[in-house]
Amino acid sequence: MTRKISEPDPTPAALDEVSKRIIEQLQEDGRRSYAAIGKAVGLSEAAVRQRVQRLLDSGMVQIVAVTDPMQVGFLRQAMIGVNVAGDAQQVADQLAEQPEIEYVVITAGSFDLLVEVVCRDDDHLLEIINQRIRSLESVTRTESFVYLKLRKQSYAWGTR
Repeated sequence: MTRKISEPDPTPAALDEVSKRIIEQLQEDGRRSYAAIGKAVGLSEAAVRQRVQRLLDSGMVQIVAVTDPMQVGFLRQAMIGVNVAGDAQQVADQLAEQPEIEYVVITAGSFDLLVEVVCRDDDHLLEIINQRIRSLESVTRTESFVYLKLRKQSYAWGTR
């Protein structure tokens, strides 16, 4: 599932403590039943179902399966710093269309963009860098940071 990130709402919705606890339950196990969540947070199954649906409808949360790239045949991951001449947002939009590019952010600092890629192998990584990123007219420079070992990946932020 690809999700295009929109501009942040300057006044983000406030979460009450019960909604935060519901989100924490789903972060621990996205398949946890509404009844089990209700028991943990002190609400009925129906009330949890309604709250989760509102969170989903608002776009504040999504429930997805997260794979381990190594175990499904993608042996190379990298973060690529990208410098551009001109409109960084336009280049970010072009890169976001690429299926192997998992993450695109516009940054301040040494790079205009940071791009995370998940590839089959080094040849695939080279193809993405040379043919999909550096070939864009506005791209002036890239620097690759190849992942050697993943020590932590967490999606538990947002409620604490």
